[in-house]
Amino acid sequence: MKETVKQSSSLKEMEEKEIQLKLGVTLTPKCFIVPRKNHWAKRIILVFSFIFFDYISTLVFCQASHQEANPYVRIFMENLGIPLGLTLFVVLANLPIYVTLSLDSHIVRIPSKIAAVIEIVLDVIFGWFIAGLHFSGGSSWFWYTPDLTRQVLGAFLYCLMAFLIVKPHKTRYYN
Repeated sequence: MKETVKQSSSLKEMEEKEIQLKLGVTLTPKCFIVPRKNHWAKRIILVFSFIFFDYISTLVFCQASHQEANPYVRIFMENLGIPLGLTLFVVLANLPIYVTLSLDSHIVRIPSKIAAVIEIVLDVIFGWFIAGLHFSGGSSWFWYTPDLTRQVLGAFLYCLMAFLIVKPHKTRYYN
């Protein structure tokens, strides 16, 4: 019985090592927490600067939990108080984004010609769904204009900064 358990665990370890060799990286907890210092790390900083803008503006301008438009954030704020509820929600809601981007910084290696196209599309998606939404939410506290206008402006600002700072069009994907 013990021998079969040993054999199955050693087989599992061999399969994990084979996958790690194919990926070209050893998957450690560090890969999920600390991004590699490449263009993905710059993208993480850029994405989270928009999330941080929304967080700070909500923290500064929200005086009562019923003022928050997002019902999920409101629940956290009502149960835990505004600062703690908002902080916990932002951490929990954005942790999967951070972990995924951090892991991608270690694993994703795409040929330059394909990466230039894929990463432009990726930045447009991040611009609309993450930066645009957070910019719209953060600026809604002090700028009274339609949501769509704020979201388009946030997406545009993200894409502009991504193309100026991250520079996905450069061929440096194997550094």
